[in-house]
Amino acid sequence: MKLNEAQIIDNWNDLLGRIEHQFSGERKDKLLEMYKHFEDRMMFAPASSREHYHNCFPGGYVDHVLRVMDCAFDLYNSWMMQGAHTDNYSVEELMFAALNHDLGKVGDLDNDTYVPNESEWHRKNQGALYTVNPKTEFGLVPDRSLFLLQHFGIKYSWNEFLGIRIHDGMYEEANKPYLVSFNPDSRLRSNLPLILHQADMMASRVEWERWKYGENGLQNVRTLTNTPKAKMMEHVATKPKASPKPEKTPSPASQLNTGADTSKLFDELFK
Repeated sequence: MKLNEAQIIDNWNDLLGRIEHQFSGERKDKLLEMYKHFEDRMMFAPASSREHYHNCFPGGYVDHVLRVMDCAFDLYNSWMMQGAHTDNYSVEELMFAALNHDLGKVGDLDNDTYVPNESEWHRKNQGALYTVNPKTEFGLVPDRSLFLLQHFGIKYSWNEFLGIRIHDGMYEEANKPYLVSFNPDSRLRSNLPLILHQADMMASRVEWERWKYGENGLQNVRTLTNTPKAKMMEHVATKPKASPKPEKTPSPASQLNTGADTSKLFDELFK
């Protein structure tokens, strides 16, 4: 699987367009500043180092991010239509976390995370087309993502922080305390991290299938390309309204508990 020059440029312009459409104010300006700073590196970065992982080719990173954003928006609607709670996070927060979930794969401020593998044996026999750059200090991808955001002065909410931090789900041992809880007070308060994890898994699976079985017509369809935020919100599913609960006639015992006339209650019970 590979992208041609036109596809790489189109994907990059799509990514910048989404920042323009879905964010505003100082945060939008700082996001554009950061992405333009990394343009020459990010535009051609792969999403992984081995061809049997996902999107292991020049331009694979941006292609993956666009797909995760689309999947996240589609899954948000699915969760809402199933009655999931969506009132304590916003679509913008979900899109911000999806946009930046793998930012750390670009590398640090000076070096790429992945560089072409010079070993023909590893490329041919292991599909290791890239290798980790020894010049880049080790760091978990989510941690580096959050570092880069703060370095460029980009503020984010707790929902956005947590979505990026644990988007790898149980594949990362460090996420276990957030995702496995036997105390109701320490369970995740928002579904955003779960939706983002599912979106990342869905996108990665589609990309693996594209490598394994070849392309189909749907894999290159973009949901949010050139879509202003207001237009996007028109396609947010309407949450079904809960049926009103039937009014219950208070029992004699409940009347007593609410301070009803005890003498009247006595007459009703024992007359």
